Amino acid sequence: MHAIGIDIGGTKVAGALVDEAGAIHRLERRPTPAGDPAAILDVVVELIRELSDGHDIVAAGVAAAGFIDVTQSLVYYAPNINWRGEPLRELLEARLPGLDITVDNDANAAGWAEYRFGAGRGTTDMTMLTIGTGVGGAIVSGGQLFRGGFGAAGEIGHLRVVPNGHPCGCGQKGCIEQYGSGRALLRFANEIADAGGIGRELDIARTANGGTLDGAIVSELIQLTDAGALAALHELGDWLGQACASIGAVLDPQVFVFGGGVAVAGDLLLDPIRAAYLAHLPARGFHPEPVFAVAELVNDAGVVGAADLARIHARRS
Repeated sequence: MHAIGIDIGGTKVAGALVDEAGAIHRLERRPTPAGDPAAILDVVVELIRELSDGHDIVAAGVAAAGFIDVTQSLVYYAPNINWRGEPLRELLEARLPGLDITVDNDANAAGWAEYRFGAGRGTTDMTMLTIGTGVGGAIVSGGQLFRGGFGAAGEIGHLRVVPNGHPCGCGQKGCIEQYGSGRALLRFANEIADAGGIGRELDIARTANGGTLDGAIVSELIQLTDAGALAALHELGDWLGQACASIGAVLDPQVFVFGGGVAVAGDLLLDPIRAAYLAHLPARGFHPEPVFAVAELVNDAGVVGAADLARIHARRS
C-alpha cells in the first residue's frame, strides 16, 4: 500500500508516492509560494491529488519546519511560513475528504526515515542532527519517535552550550546552532582567514569572491584538504561532539546520524565529532560507545519519513 509524503521547504515543496519499504515511485516538486500560506495549502492539495491519481493511497503526511502539536494536527508556529496556530490537518482533510492526513516537523520526518530505512535501521535508539544553515534534530527512543508532552521535542539546535554565547534566532544565547551549523562553519572559516597562516587559501578565495566566503567555496577547500578549511570543520565538529556527549548522557542513543549539507564531508566531519564526544563522555571506558554515521537518504528523507509516519497513523486510527 502506498502513502504520500509532502515536504514543505523554504524554496520548494516536494511530494512523493512512497511504498512500505520506503521506496519512492514518483517524485514531484513545486516552487514554494513563500509568504502566502493559502497558496502553499493549494500546492500541497494539488500535489496530493496528482500523486494519488491511479493509486490506492492509505494516507498522506505533510512535513514542515516548525512546532507541531503531539496529535500531528496543529502547526503552533512555522518560522518560514506565516502559520500561527494553523489547523493544517483539518484544513487539508476538508479539501481531501476520506484521506487520513498527518502533519509533522520536517526534522522529525527526516529522522524517522533514517531510522526506518537509512543509517539508523536495525537500532532501537537513534539521534539525528541535521547540519544546514541551522541545526535540526530528531530523536527515536525505544523504537518510537520522541515528540514530548506538547509535540515540540527534538529541537537539538537550541541546546545551550555556551552561557551568554552568540545570540540565536530563537531569542536565547549560546545555542549549538550558533556553533555547529553551516553558518557557524563560515564564521570559523572567516576568522581563520583573518588570522593568516593556514588561512591563506581561505583569504585568497574570499578576495576572489568579492570579499565573501560561502558554503560552496569552503566545501571545495575542505575536499581539497586545505589546512584552513579543515581547521574550521574541525572546530565545528568539536562543538558538535561536545553537544553529542551531553545528549548521550540523557538519551543514550546507539547511533548518531548527521544529515544536511555539511554532512557530505563524511569522515572529515565525523572524526572530530567522535574525538570530542569521547573526550567529554561520562565514564569513558565503562560505557558502550555509539556509532556516528552520515545520513543515507539525503534530500528524500523528508518525503519518505512523512509518508511512513502517515501510514503508521492510519493503521492506528
